Amino acid sequence: MIKIYGLIFDVDGVIADTEAINARASIEMFDELFGLKGVVRKDFEAGLGRGAEAYIRTAAEIHGLELTGDQVDAAAMVRQQKILTIFKNEPLQPLDGVLELMAVALQREDFRLAIATSGTREKSENILRSVRVPYDKMAYITGSEIANKKPDPELFVTAAAKAGVSAANCLVIEDAPDGIAAAKSAGCKCIAVTNSTTAERLIQADLIIESLTQIDIDQIAAMIDG
Repeated sequence: MIKIYGLIFDVDGVIADTEAINARASIEMFDELFGLKGVVRKDFEAGLGRGAEAYIRTAAEIHGLELTGDQVDAAAMVRQQKILTIFKNEPLQPLDGVLELMAVALQREDFRLAIATSGTREKSENILRSVRVPYDKMAYITGSEIANKKPDPELFVTAAAKAGVSAANCLVIEDAPDGIAAAKSAGCKCIAVTNSTTAERLIQADLIIESLTQIDIDQIAAMIDG
């Protein structure tokens, strides 16, 4: 019997460079809803990969803005609509190497693939369709389907289970510190790409790379094997 490996992809900042769009839409939302100016992309960094609520609260706290739960919910809805509008008007491109790595892994009998994102189903599906990811051939878990966001391991534990692979035999590709922490807590190996933040913030990963063109499927299997 062959050993089965799992390869799990985050979405934002791994499959497509969406973090700049997330920040841009959020900055517009803060100005529109709360009259808050001076918000910049760096203000969201501690909330990367943790879902819309944590992303919004991170910047709000930096600027001394206290938000109720209802205000955060309203902000998240406005932010998402702005993001979807940008996706519609400005087609996304896949990040280097991601579609090629997926294609090779899908051809392997010993690999199962999964998409796992803290984002909503609607937002992530828009991204996946835009960059032509064959996600119908993969397990697919979003923040809409779990109770606990990163750095909790629930997202990746659930993705591994849906793919039918032990978490210990999976490798996660991430771009944010909380995503790495979630992957490691789930018992997975983790490769971090420096698409959204610096290598210094990604040191918990088993391997840090600048692009998915720097890794191949045999190296991933070897990393999982230890």
